[in-house]
Amino acid sequence: MGEPEPISIGDNQVRAGTEAQLELPIGRLATGSDMALPVRVVHGALPGPTVWLNAAIHGDEVCGVEIITRVLRGLSPEYLAGTVLAVPVVNVHGFIGGDRYLPDHRDLNRSFPGSATGSLAAQIAHLFMTEIVSRSDIGIDLHTASNHRSNLPQIRADLDDPPTRRLAEAFGAPVMVHAPSRAGTLRRAATRRGSTVLVYEAGEALRFDEQAIVVGVGGVRRVLAAVGLTSPVDPPDSPSLVSRSTTWVRAPRSGILHLHVSTGAVVARRQVLGTVDDAFANSLAAIRAPRDGLVIGQTHSPIVNRGDAVLHVATID
Repeated sequence: MGEPEPISIGDNQVRAGTEAQLELPIGRLATGSDMALPVRVVHGALPGPTVWLNAAIHGDEVCGVEIITRVLRGLSPEYLAGTVLAVPVVNVHGFIGGDRYLPDHRDLNRSFPGSATGSLAAQIAHLFMTEIVSRSDIGIDLHTASNHRSNLPQIRADLDDPPTRRLAEAFGAPVMVHAPSRAGTLRRAATRRGSTVLVYEAGEALRFDEQAIVVGVGGVRRVLAAVGLTSPVDPPDSPSLVSRSTTWVRAPRSGILHLHVSTGAVVARRQVLGTVDDAFANSLAAIRAPRDGLVIGQTHSPIVNRGDAVLHVATID
């Protein structure tokens, strides 16, 4: 078994058994300064699969950046059988400003596979697909919740696809949710190109959540081991719970929200999960569970309007 060929990313070549930090030009800012996509290539000395890791497609989702940083610290190219392409910040513009979206208010994760001549979002998506996805077999797309919400660590994937399910089980998050991909997302575009993709959701925007980070680091390491890229690692303490159906519980009235449960809570149908009160502590409405299940997401905003999503409940198989 010979040494793998060098891998080419943009105008750069990385030899087998080495690693390199690269920048893929995105364009110029209005000030004339260059903007680039940061990429870390860890090209193993032995042949094997190529796995990409990415975070901050939404610029305010910082937990995934820390997950990638910690995973990279434990990788040495001389011991890898394959290649890791790490892109810790995809939405560079949003990341700098702590903004979920791009400067034109487009959602980058609704812009894939993109276009070389389209909007800024389309061009970044096209660059990522061309330089990263096209060279990869497997991808792990790291996210957090948005809009003052937090998520219980979970994998979202096509659990009806055996290779995808195998990797979801290897990741070992507390929950894995069968979820169809949405139009314009990286997962859908990459899957259609032939990649196997996991989406990891955990924690809250603009904050480091240590539980979300620790679970994510362990999960990524287990996936890398499961595909033979690294040496075997310990399995998760317990298998992931499986959900094929989730629902958002919504505020029945406008007012001040007081939740009685949080992410990770097991709830029963008709259980009171919280109340909506007025400013004088008069109860306006009770919020009840629509089904038995597990709370996998919640809002942290105390002020709600009628119809606002407040808790995300997953039915466990």
